[in-house]
Amino acid sequence: QVQLVESGGGLVQAGDSLRLSCAASGPSISTYTMAWFRWAPGKGREFVSAINWNGGNEYYSDSVKGRSTISRDNAKNTVYLQMNSLRLEDTAIYYCAADRQGWLPVSESGDRYEYWGQGTPVTVSA
Repeated sequence: QVQLVESGGGLVQAGDSLRLSCAASGPSISTYTMAWFRWAPGKGREFVSAINWNGGNEYYSDSVKGRSTISRDNAKNTVYLQMNSLRLEDTAIYYCAADRQGWLPVSESGDRYEYWGQGTPVTVSA
């Protein structure tokens, strides 16, 4: 069973940058699709970004496209989300998720992801 632990969240000002990390333990995630979702009150769960098993394909929501970069280091069993030019509306709890069916097309639906971390909060202030 894969266990995911996010870190790197915090309180920042609008325009700042953050790098979120997701460390996996247990089986290797090298064949998994990995994704980031976020949850904010009143908005529900929102897809943020995903990366396929070998890092060759990246996917972003329109809300973070151009401001964020997802990456992975399979040797370290870790996934990252670099977020730049943070906005007030980026305030949310950010969750890392893993889809063990890495051979399937990457999905933006949270229902496809079997493993989830506990989340790391990001608060952006004016």
